Amino acid sequence: MKLATILGLLVIGFIGLCSGYTFHVGGKDGWVHDPRESYNHWAERNRFQVNDTLVFKYTKGLDSVLLVNEEAYNKCNTTNSIQTLNDENPIFKFTRSGPFFFISGHNDKCENGEKLIVVVMAVRHHKIVNSSTTAPPTPAPAPALAPELAPSATLQTADGKIVQAPAPAPANSGVAYIGSGGFVGLILGLSLILV
Repeated sequence: MKLATILGLLVIGFIGLCSGYTFHVGGKDGWVHDPRESYNHWAERNRFQVNDTLVFKYTKGLDSVLLVNEEAYNKCNTTNSIQTLNDENPIFKFTRSGPFFFISGHNDKCENGEKLIVVVMAVRHHKIVNSSTTAPPTPAPAPALAPELAPSATLQTADGKIVQAPAPAPANSGVAYIGSGGFVGLILGLSLILV
């Protein structure tokens, strides 16, 4: 695989990480009174990151969505929301990591399960390869992982060879982390193997 191809994949992956992903709450059902699957079960099957967006599909005037705190979520309290989404098919963008609590703006619908908890994963640091000839500053020592816990992947190259991709470099190797989900690390690991 040519270095230009690898760099192209890296750029596409980075752009995808920056722009986020759009989730349609409840899938085909949308934001409804009696969903086929509980909204929290739907959320547990997905992974949410900063810059991802939620689309709440419902008919304007027949429902709304409230962003609330945990206490209001548990009590279906619609009187003191953090934010009200009442347009038709409103969109909510995650700008931070942590838990988000959504309920229907109609108390009876909330009581019957029209509510959702989404936990947005923490932002991971970016991976940048240090290409300078000077030694990088010495970071604080990181706890060592047992070798059997170090992540790695088995990959097949274009010519059919099976290779074991290296685990991410230790914290004091001069390599910092970029992106999330290990995509960038995997691409960089491939480029080191194939170059």
